Amino acid sequence: MPTAVKAPIVAVTVYPQHARITRRGRAALGGESKFTVEGLPLGVSADSVRANGSGPASIVGVDVGVQRRAEYFDSGLRELRDRRRAAQGRLDEVVDAEAVELSKAELVNTLTRRSGAAFAKALAAGSTEPERVAGVGDALAGQLAQVLSRRRELATRHTELAEELEAIDRAIGARSSDVPDSTAITIELEALPDAAVDAEIELEVSYVVTEAWWQSGYDVRLVGETVTVTWHGVITQNTGEDWPECELALSTARPAATVGVPELQPWFLDRVQPVRAFAAAGGYGSAAPGGGPEEGAYHAQSASLKRLVNMADMTAVVEQGAAAATYRPARPIAVPSDGSAHRSTIARLEFEAKLDYVTAPVTAEEAFLRAVVVNGSEHTLRPGNASVFHETEYVGTTRLGLWAPGEEVELALGVDERIRVERELVRRAASKATLSGTKRREAEYRTKVTNHSPRQAAVTVLDQVPVSRDDGIVIKDVHTKPEPAETTELGELTWRLELAPGQTGEITLGFRVDAAKGVDLAGWRE
Repeated sequence: MPTAVKAPIVAVTVYPQHARITRRGRAALGGESKFTVEGLPLGVSADSVRANGSGPASIVGVDVGVQRRAEYFDSGLRELRDRRRAAQGRLDEVVDAEAVELSKAELVNTLTRRSGAAFAKALAAGSTEPERVAGVGDALAGQLAQVLSRRRELATRHTELAEELEAIDRAIGARSSDVPDSTAITIELEALPDAAVDAEIELEVSYVVTEAWWQSGYDVRLVGETVTVTWHGVITQNTGEDWPECELALSTARPAATVGVPELQPWFLDRVQPVRAFAAAGGYGSAAPGGGPEEGAYHAQSASLKRLVNMADMTAVVEQGAAAATYRPARPIAVPSDGSAHRSTIARLEFEAKLDYVTAPVTAEEAFLRAVVVNGSEHTLRPGNASVFHETEYVGTTRLGLWAPGEEVELALGVDERIRVERELVRRAASKATLSGTKRREAEYRTKVTNHSPRQAAVTVLDQVPVSRDDGIVIKDVHTKPEPAETTELGELTWRLELAPGQTGEITLGFRVDAAKGVDLAGWRE
């Protein structure tokens, strides 16, 4: 009968999708040849088990087995566990299918953007037929509608299977005792010829478990023109064993994507087509939080806070490898097996930022603060959600992508209501030529941007004119004041304004659209 060794957890290395556990314990050799470490989770990967030790003996072999408890032979409990394995398998299939459909959606969206640009050039050059453009557009729209429909079905199925698993787990918990089946690692030793009978050995075992992971989270705080990025490691595990306070490491290795600045989509005009069939798909919308304290109260609060002594963050020690990095938090962290998130600070980084504003009043009369920042640290920041603060005020969330050392990124830092934007339609006209039958529409817009902040503001203003997809529709007499800094073939116009405190910038944009006789205009908006 193997001798049981009490080997508590002494170290945990958490990877993005699993974790490696290290246990260590001591025992008297006493003429025994087999020692076992019991009570390990059922999710232990047998291929990952490693054993080591010190003392007057050699390791002959290592076996991994399951310790069965009597109550686990209950037929009802076995049936529940079989149902759970089957449901988990179906859930894994749904997760894989969701990943496939997401890739399809990204591919179709990419093809749509690229084909839109290519066809706009071809139509302008007269090298393609409008019917071909419409056919390709209908085909891509149909494919996207199918993909979105499939994703909605998979999301519903995912929710149903997750609820089914939760119900099965509750049923299993109600029937199981406090001592479930577990994994046992048995180590066979051979004592050295000169080993004393009462000699002591130390054994160390390590193994990999699933249902454990860590991900990045950030606090992005703007103070003046300095952006402070506090990087957190958020650890979650549901392995079946609690991790005590021990040597914890977060690794970026893998052994085995809200606040945002506005972007304009091309504004196309086309003739009305006969209705054949259609598919509608819902979407997600988000708005950055607005509002805030009055200016006087805000400055009073800031002044009060500046009198306080800032507490320093305890950051992790980093070990850079050839292709990955390992971070060791400054203090031990206990992580229970309850699926809850536990946060540890990895690093606190300060970067100088180049600040400006971006507004697209054709979609929303708001100015978004943007910071262009270079990662001047040694850290490759992993993708993760970020909470955005202006000094002490929380303004919303954004998403940080993979950010390598030396790389420049644009950080969206929320709406600044001190930059006021107004866009109005100042002139419109519609007429019909008597002889040719051509229908004419004219529109002119005026956009005003006022800087109510106490500092100089660089503001990028985005607007657009429509793009024709039909030979019978012509956009003419486009006039702007001032001239835009950039113009694209898809009708997007860009102005860059430098506004002193209290200064107002004004932009005028006008154009005319002629539709040939018998052509009904589709896509017009005011």
